[in-house]
Amino acid sequence: MKWLSFLSWILKNYVYYSKSSGRWDDGSTYAGYLHLFDVYCAVNYPNARDLTQEMVDSWCNKRETETNNSCRSRIYPIVTFLKYAISRNLLDVQLPVIPRKTPRTYIPHPFTREELERFFGACDNLEIRFQPELETKITKISLPVFYRLLLSSGIRTTEARLMKKEDVNLDNGIINVKKSKGHDQHYIVLHESMLALMRKYDNTISRLCPERTYFFPTVNNSHQSRVWVSKFFRKIWRSCNEGRATPYQLRHFYAKENIDSWTNEGMNAQIKLTYLGKAMGHRLLESTKYYYSITPGFADVIQNLTEDTFNDIIPDIEYE
Repeated sequence: MKWLSFLSWILKNYVYYSKSSGRWDDGSTYAGYLHLFDVYCAVNYPNARDLTQEMVDSWCNKRETETNNSCRSRIYPIVTFLKYAISRNLLDVQLPVIPRKTPRTYIPHPFTREELERFFGACDNLEIRFQPELETKITKISLPVFYRLLLSSGIRTTEARLMKKEDVNLDNGIINVKKSKGHDQHYIVLHESMLALMRKYDNTISRLCPERTYFFPTVNNSHQSRVWVSKFFRKIWRSCNEGRATPYQLRHFYAKENIDSWTNEGMNAQIKLTYLGKAMGHRLLESTKYYYSITPGFADVIQNLTEDTFNDIIPDIEYE
């Protein structure tokens, strides 16, 4: 990534520091927003030598067209960069205030079994045009495994993209997720059927990319991009299903299916919720509990299973 403004030397050091700690992805939204801030400084302050508070505030102030959450996403990378530079006495500015996060009313697509069967059938028979032969082969054998991994493990799309070959133990079926949200490392245990598919894929892709670093590589021995994940998902989905869905929603489906399976588990459901949260890389149990709200009818199931016990503890009260 090429930096353009007077901040370029600090930005280069920051990226080097981030890469050294394993927390940088050139193709991420995070890197993109930092690059936009650099361009903004270069275009609007071409003769500047120092970063001023006015420059910071003019970029970071909430815009009329933004929600709190979109503003947070835009300025968070800049705030993190400023913390790095200020702590090393490289810049002398005040950190901008990050808007409070607003609860989302987002409802993910409720996949049906039939939709998923059609999706993976189309994925397994995908036709790709206008790509070099090797790139086409890599894509055709990678996509069916990549999307099945999302569905069967609940792994985040970014975690799967940035997963290195060394992070996947194909002997015991354990994935060491290092490139996670925030700074949390966690482990995923693959289902036997998924492990068998991953082994078969590894054997095939190794012949095409014998020196690959990433489990899902590109022809240039890098990791696949966010665009690669979403573009092909959208193409496959539209070819066989109606409505709108995204790759990330496979993670929601994974959580929902697990929670649905606990309806007769009693108090074990709470324990399993903790396990689910650890497997999905949640730092707080509250993050995992969110999935209760997107599981259709789960509140009714809880009431049907526990109403008698609940009424023993809190009896009905007649009001005058």
